[in-house]
Amino acid sequence: MQLIGMLDSPYVRRTAICLKLLGLPFEHRSLSVFSTFDAFAAINPVVKAPTLIADDGTVLMDSTLILQYLESLVDAEQRLIPVDPAERLRALRLTGLALAACEKSVQLVYERELRPLEKRHEPWTHRVRTQVRAAFHGLEVELAQVPVLATPDAIGEHGVTIAVAWRFHQLLLPEVDFSAEFPEVARFSAQAEGMPAFRETPPI
Repeated sequence: MQLIGMLDSPYVRRTAICLKLLGLPFEHRSLSVFSTFDAFAAINPVVKAPTLIADDGTVLMDSTLILQYLESLVDAEQRLIPVDPAERLRALRLTGLALAACEKSVQLVYERELRPLEKRHEPWTHRVRTQVRAAFHGLEVELAQVPVLATPDAIGEHGVTIAVAWRFHQLLLPEVDFSAEFPEVARFSAQAEGMPAFRETPPI
C-alpha cells in the first residue's frame, strides 16, 4: 500500500500513525496538494490528502474511509475501534470532536495563509475559533471524566486523532493557544507524542 500526502496534514498523519499501530506495511509518498499538485493529480485527480493506493491499485481518499478499509484488513483484536457498542459510541464521539477540531484549525490556517488580508472576514474567523474551542472543550470534559490511555493497546483511533489534532493546532496556530484552558487534552497529547508510532511520524 502507498499513503500519499504530507505529514503536516493532521488527516495524513493520523492515517499514517494508525497504519503503524495496526501493523500494516506501507510506503509513504510525501506529496503536497500545493507544491506538487500535478504529481499528486497524476495519482488522484481530486488531489485530496490523504490518498491511499491499495495493494490492488484501488485509490481511496478521506482519512475516515481509508481507516474503515484498513480496519477490515486486521483481526478483531488488532482493531483501533472498540467492538462493544457503548465503548464504540464514546470512541466515535471523541473522534468526531477531534476531527471537528482538525477541520476548524485547518480553516483558520488556510484563512491566514491563503486569503489576502483585505479579504478576510473577521466575524467568520471568530466563528471558526469558537468552533475550535468548543471541540477542544468537549474533549477536555470527556478526558477528565474517563481518560484515554496513551498505549498501543488502548489509544485507539480516537486517541490518535485527539493527539494529532492538538499537535497540529499548537504548531500551526500558536496565536490561538488553548494549553492553559484544556490541560487534560494537552497532557494526553504529550503522552501520546511519546509513543514510538508518533515519534516515527513527526508532523514537520
